[in-house]
Amino acid sequence: MGLEKEKSDTSIIMDEDEFNRSIEPILSKKGKEYTAAPDRDPHDINAHLKVGFEDVIAEPISTHSFDSVWIGSHAAFELVKFIFYRLLTTLLAVPLAFVLGLVFGVLSCIHIWLVMPVIQSCLMLLPSIQVVWRSLTDMFIMPLFHSIGKSLSSIQVKTTEN
Repeated sequence: MGLEKEKSDTSIIMDEDEFNRSIEPILSKKGKEYTAAPDRDPHDINAHLKVGFEDVIAEPISTHSFDSVWIGSHAAFELVKFIFYRLLTTLLAVPLAFVLGLVFGVLSCIHIWLVMPVIQSCLMLLPSIQVVWRSLTDMFIMPLFHSIGKSLSSIQVKTTEN
């Protein structure tokens, strides 16, 4: 016999076309067009970094803190994450982009002007090396194994039971 609190959720169900039609006059009055931000990770390379507050801090049903503490810690987490990301990218993005551009430029140069010519040279030399190797094998190794095979083929093994 206590006070019961009843939660009531209010929601408006509106399909996307109706929503766009209802908002068009508002947007056209301002004269500004809003476009979606470009996707800076189109190949989803950093999908593992999409971490939210609930992914890091979770309270089981049996232990809950006060709602104000939960909301405050959520706000502090998001704010600190946002500020430090912006601060670190402001300080480090341009120098790291310079260093990474230098590294990838050097790697590309080494690959184009050193690695691929060596590989192509090896591929060009392989047919002649293959001919020499085949003739050495035919002259020395094949007769040896052929004679070993003939001598071992004359061995007969018989099994008897006691």
